[in-house]
Amino acid sequence: MVLQQPVNELLLQLKELLLALSNQEYNKAIPVLSGSSIGAHTLHVIELFQELFSGYEVGNVNYEERKRDYLIESDQHIAVKKLEELSTVLHKPNKSLLLISEYGSNCQVSVETNYYRELIYNIEHAVHHMALIRVGVITETNITLPSSFGVASSTLKFRKAKCAQ
Repeated sequence: MVLQQPVNELLLQLKELLLALSNQEYNKAIPVLSGSSIGAHTLHVIELFQELFSGYEVGNVNYEERKRDYLIESDQHIAVKKLEELSTVLHKPNKSLLLISEYGSNCQVSVETNYYRELIYNIEHAVHHMALIRVGVITETNITLPSSFGVASSTLKFRKAKCAQ
C-alpha cells in the first residue's frame, strides 16, 4: 500500500521526538498552545488513527467516539508503544466505510468514504498536530527537529522546487 510509507514516516518522526523529551516537557502546559501539552496533541493524533482502525473492523468510523486514554497523554513511553502498535495494524486493503460526525446537538451526518481516504485525512491531521507540537518543542525545549517535522508534503515539495529555481 502506497500510503503505508508516509504514515510510518510520520509515526517514526513523532516517536523519535517523544523518546527525546523528558516527562516534564511532554506534560507541560504550553502557553502558545493555549495551555495544551505536547502529550495532549500526541494523544489526539494516536486516537484518531486508533478510531480509524477500530472503525475499519465494523465499517463505521466516528472520530468523536475515540477513547481518550489519558495515560497516552501523560506518559510518552505509553505513547511510543501506541505509535509502534499503529505501524503494525496499518496495512489493510481498501474498503468502503461510513464516516459519522456530529455537529451540534441535533446534527448527525453520515458520509460514504473509504479506508485510504481516511488514512489521507489522518496523515493531514497528524501533520497539523505535529506542526503545533513543533511550536511547543521550539518554545519549550532545546531539541532540534528535522526540517520536515510538522510540514505538509506539498509544502516540502514547494520549498524544494523554489530552491531549485
